[in-house]
Amino acid sequence: MNADDSARPRSIALDLDDDRNLEALGYVPSFKREFSNLATISFAFSIMGLCSSVATTFNTPLTLGGPSSVRDSSLSHLIALIIISVDDLGHLVLDPWRVHVLYLRPGASIAEIVSAFPTCGGLYTASAQLVPLKYRSVKCGRQVGWTVGWLNILGQVAGLASTEFGLSGMIWAAVVVAKDGNYEVTTGKVVGLFIGLLIFHGILNCLATRYLARFTTSFVFVNLGATIVIIIVLLATTPRHEMHTGSYVFGSEGIVNQTGGWNDGIAFLFGLLSVQWTMTDYDATAHISEEVKRAAYAGTVLPSPPLSPLRADLPRPSSLQVHLFSSLAIMRRRSNLIVYSYWYRSARLAAQHRDDHLLWTSIMALRMGKPAALFLWTFVCLTAFFVCQTALQACSRTVYAFSRDHGLPDRGYFGHVSSWTMTPLRAIWFTTILSILPGLLDFASPVAANAIFSLTAMALDLSYIIPIFFRRVFQNHPEVQFKPGPFYMGDGLLGWLVNVNCILWTLFVTVIFSLPTVLPVAKDTMNYASAITGGVVILSSGHRHYHGPASNLEKEQRDTLDESGADEIVEPDTKKALS
Repeated sequence: MNADDSARPRSIALDLDDDRNLEALGYVPSFKREFSNLATISFAFSIMGLCSSVATTFNTPLTLGGPSSVRDSSLSHLIALIIISVDDLGHLVLDPWRVHVLYLRPGASIAEIVSAFPTCGGLYTASAQLVPLKYRSVKCGRQVGWTVGWLNILGQVAGLASTEFGLSGMIWAAVVVAKDGNYEVTTGKVVGLFIGLLIFHGILNCLATRYLARFTTSFVFVNLGATIVIIIVLLATTPRHEMHTGSYVFGSEGIVNQTGGWNDGIAFLFGLLSVQWTMTDYDATAHISEEVKRAAYAGTVLPSPPLSPLRADLPRPSSLQVHLFSSLAIMRRRSNLIVYSYWYRSARLAAQHRDDHLLWTSIMALRMGKPAALFLWTFVCLTAFFVCQTALQACSRTVYAFSRDHGLPDRGYFGHVSSWTMTPLRAIWFTTILSILPGLLDFASPVAANAIFSLTAMALDLSYIIPIFFRRVFQNHPEVQFKPGPFYMGDGLLGWLVNVNCILWTLFVTVIFSLPTVLPVAKDTMNYASAITGGVVILSSGHRHYHGPASNLEKEQRDTLDESGADEIVEPDTKKALS
C-alpha cells in the first residue's frame, strides 16, 4: 500500500488492494465490492440451506437403506483424525483447529486454491495456472481449465435446478397437509411452480450488488434459527413412550434394504447422496469474490476473516470462526437423527409418503400439530428460497467468467456487465433459462428428475478435485509458482492428508452416485447422472476456440503490472487504512 492510499478511508483502501490483486491476475475490476463480512458469511451458510436440504433429500436414504442410512451417512462426514503436535516446550498437544480442518477436508482443500486466485472464475481460473507452461500451450494444458469450467457450470446448474425443484415440491407439500391430504399435486403443477420460482429468482438477481448484499445478510439467521427451533420443538412434542428404542436408532434393526436387489452395504451407501448434496458447492463464495471486500480472505469457504490458520505470519481465527462450518455438519446429523428417531409409526409414514417433502411435513404435523408445523415449514421453504437466490448468483458469475475467457461459443456475449446495475444481466438470464431444462425431466420420469441431485454432487465434486490433484502433482515444478493466499495448510503432513483424503473420498462417492438406486434397471429406473457427466467430459474436448483464461487488461496495464512485479496477493494493511 503506497503513501497516497494510507490517507484513504479503510473501505476504499481495502477495495484498492482487492482491485490490485484482480489486476495482477489479469482482469479489469468490473463489479462493485458491496458484500461485507457478514453478508459473505450469510452467503456461505445460505448456499448449504441446512434444514431445507435435509427435507429435500430425506426420503432417499430412508426408503433405500433405512433409518441407519440416514444417520450414518451424515456421520461419515464427521469422522476426523486426532492430530497430535509438539508445542514449544516439547509436550504433545492436541490442535483443535487441525481436527476441524479434517472435518472440512473438501472445503479446506478448495479454500487454499481460491484464496490464491480470488476471481469469480474460482477453481476454473486456477486450474489452468496449476500446470506447467508446456502443457498450457498444447491441447492437454487447455483441457484442464476447460473441463473444470464445464463440470463446475454443469454442477451449479443442476444444483440450482434441483433446489428450485425441491422448493416447488415443498410448497405443494404444505398445501397437501393444509388440506388434510385432499389435494392432488400433478407433475404439471410442480414443474409450473418450479419455472415460476426460477424466473422470480432471476428477477431478484438483476438487482444492483448493494441490494443483493443487504438482502443476503439476513439469510444466515433464518437458516440457523429454523434448524435449531425445529430440533427443539420435535424433541419437546414427542412423548417418551413414542420414541424408538436404541437398537432401532443405532443397531442393525435400522437397516431396511428397499433397493430391489442391491446388497445391504450398497443400499446403506446410497444414503450418502443426502449429505453429499447438502454439503456441496464449497466454492460458492469464490464466485462472488469480485464483489466481496478482502476477497482473498472472505472469498474462501470458511466464512470469516482472517482465514489464515496455518500461516505463521498471520493470526489464527477465533474459536467461534473455527467451529462455524463443522457445527453446521454436526447440526445436519442431529436433525436427521432426531427426525427419524422421534416419530411414531415411521414405517407406515414412509410407505404412505414416498415424496421427501410430504414425508417430512407429515412428520412435523404429526408431532407438532398442523398449525405449528405449517408455521415452521414456512421458514424451511424460506431457507430453500435463499439457497436458490445465492446459487443463481454464484452460477451466473461463473458463466460470466467462462464467457469472459471465451470458454463459451458466444464470442464473449455473456461476459458483459450491465452499466446500469453493474451485474452480469445476460449471464443471469442465460443461467435461469438453462436451469429450467433439468426440471423438465420430471415429465419423463421421477427417477430421471431425481438424477439431478446425483448430477449436482458428481459434477461439482469432480470439478473440485482436478485442481487439487494438479496442485499437488506439479507443486515443485519450476514453471508452476503457486503463491499461497491467506488460507494455507502448508506442505506438511496435514495439507497432504486433507488433499488426498478429499480426492479419494470424492472418487468413492462418485462411483456410488453413478449406480442406479433401484433394481432391475429399466428406462424409468436408470441413473442418468453418470451418462450426463461423462458426456460433458467427452464433449469438453472440443475447445479450439478456447486458449485458457484470457486477460482483459489493456496492453499498457499488463506491461505496468509486469514491471512492478504485482504477481502475488496483497494483504491489506488495516492499520494504515484506519489512520
